[in-house]
Amino acid sequence: MKRVSSLAVFLLLGLAGAAQAADQIVFVVRHAERAPATPTPAGTRSMLGGDDPPLSTEGRARAVKLAAMLASADVKSIFTTEFERTRETAAPLAAKLKIQPIMSAAKDPSALVETVRNASGHVLIVGHSNTVPDLLKRLGVKEPITIADAEYDNLFVVVRRAAGETTLVRLRY
Repeated sequence: MKRVSSLAVFLLLGLAGAAQAADQIVFVVRHAERAPATPTPAGTRSMLGGDDPPLSTEGRARAVKLAAMLASADVKSIFTTEFERTRETAAPLAAKLKIQPIMSAAKDPSALVETVRNASGHVLIVGHSNTVPDLLKRLGVKEPITIADAEYDNLFVVVRRAAGETTLVRLRY
């Protein structure tokens, strides 16, 4: 596993270093693992936190791992949705880089993509399994992307070049 992680970090740093040839590098992830559903007195299942659950212990560990991977990637802006799990996923990197994340409505991808395109430098977007594929498409990724409900380890690296096509690298972390 260390070999894969080292390779991923090397690749990320290489892409970040190649930024002179690119307009921008956009790192896109789905939020980390959310807290599990808990039984309610009526016998139904409810998410801890209702419709806005926090991260689980595994999710918090994954968020720290993401921060370690992107700490040297020259991220200048971080975008999350209004939901706690996206904010918690971004928090370790934001703290490490001393960046205040920018919240964007999950249901308004057009505004987010426009803001990202106008942002200076590399950015991180933390979204959801149902929003990340559309965000990638709007950023110029041509191949269709799907994210399974149990997948929390995708790290999409979108390289938006000054000239030429957008490039996508899909990593796991």
